[in-house]
Amino acid sequence: MIQISAVIITHNEEHNIARCIESIQGIADEIILVDSYSNDRTTAIAQSYGAKIFYHQFKDFSDQKTFAIALANNDFVLSIDADELLSPELRASLLKEKEQPRFDGYQVNILANYCGKWIRHCGWYPQPKLRLFNKNKCGINDSKVHESIVVKDKRTKIGFLDGDILHYSYNSISDHIKKIELYSELAARTAIDKGEKIGIVKILFGPAWKFIYNFIFRGGFLDGYLGYVICKNIAYGGFIKYVKIKLYSARPRNDTYHQPLTLNS
Repeated sequence: MIQISAVIITHNEEHNIARCIESIQGIADEIILVDSYSNDRTTAIAQSYGAKIFYHQFKDFSDQKTFAIALANNDFVLSIDADELLSPELRASLLKEKEQPRFDGYQVNILANYCGKWIRHCGWYPQPKLRLFNKNKCGINDSKVHESIVVKDKRTKIGFLDGDILHYSYNSISDHIKKIELYSELAARTAIDKGEKIGIVKILFGPAWKFIYNFIFRGGFLDGYLGYVICKNIAYGGFIKYVKIKLYSARPRNDTYHQPLTLNS
């Protein structure tokens, strides 16, 4: 049997954290929670469930999760977000592998709930992610926005777990818009650091293609009205990222986009 450390990064997640921790009880032998200085009851609630609380100033998602994983005392780490929980089928699959592991890491599908509806298209499902892994053989990539677990060695054996991580992504359209602002900012800063440029053609036609691709080719229309909303917001997020890159690329490197980000509630 293996011992598992669950790692969670948080900021103002008092409405989600209890549900998340309850879903990993019996799976995680240790819960590491790294908080970016919440001003609600997130840490108090987590501590009441036995989580070990640490604080770390948010720089980007990759940095925050790398910090959290380094605190884990066990080799096997379960990376889960505060607004996620394990489905019953996934719990059963995890318990089986915990008893007799066959791989160095395990992928799992992510099923998102958007404003009360489970989304199975728009490019949002199944999106298999490596979430349970041996930290000595896998680690976080350096993407500031869409961070993910990657293998360190080609000999690392990766399996797949039955069931889903249930992601309560957005309770409202406003939540989605706020996240677009954060993600577009991180993506734009990353692009500028890499010396990327954006032309007017990309700004004019890139977002339109994003909408068509996700709504038509990825079946967003099958998710109904909310599928349409999601695909429009994906396109909007692309537009905001592009215009930020174009704006920031014309500014001195010591301008505002190099200042630390502040997470809002």
